[in-house]
Amino acid sequence: MGTGSSGSRRTSTGKPRREISVLRLGHRPGRDPRLTTHLALAARALGARRMYLNPPDPDLAQRLARVGRRWGGDFEVVPAPDWRRVVRDHRGTVVHLTMYGEPIDRAVPRLRRGGDLLFVVGGAKVPPEIYRLAGANVAVGAQPHSEVAALAVALDRLGGLPTARAFRGAERRIVPTVRGKRVVPTRRP
Repeated sequence: MGTGSSGSRRTSTGKPRREISVLRLGHRPGRDPRLTTHLALAARALGARRMYLNPPDPDLAQRLARVGRRWGGDFEVVPAPDWRRVVRDHRGTVVHLTMYGEPIDRAVPRLRRGGDLLFVVGGAKVPPEIYRLAGANVAVGAQPHSEVAALAVALDRLGGLPTARAFRGAERRIVPTVRGKRVVPTRRP
């Protein structure tokens, strides 16, 4: 279940590509689908490769797979009945996003130097042991806030991807405009 090392993934400059994953802890199927969907969409748009979902929610995973087919990319939702195993098997830094952690501005320089990242975001009740298991407990502000906002800020501060990039395999793409909306079909080979 871990992300593995970054050995064979390379950027266009030949540097190892950092792989970013997200572990959503405490998802409540039937109660949290909108919030968890927003979390996955932010993760996908800002460069994460996958979201581990605990507990699993096959309906939500299917809806997000449809987003991928329509808009492209290789983001995946992976069921995670045992979140401890996901954390234990991750090869890289586990970053728990919490309002009680180290200020993000202090943590970012250290996190930029590391390899693969697993961001852990929870709901109202996070198991206390995650504070001990995480390699970093990072606060995006020391006030109550949305886990979607925390993840988006963290990914952006780490040098998130350009927001206008195109995803491979998309059925359609957005053409950035100053006013209005412009969506065009992509050319298929």
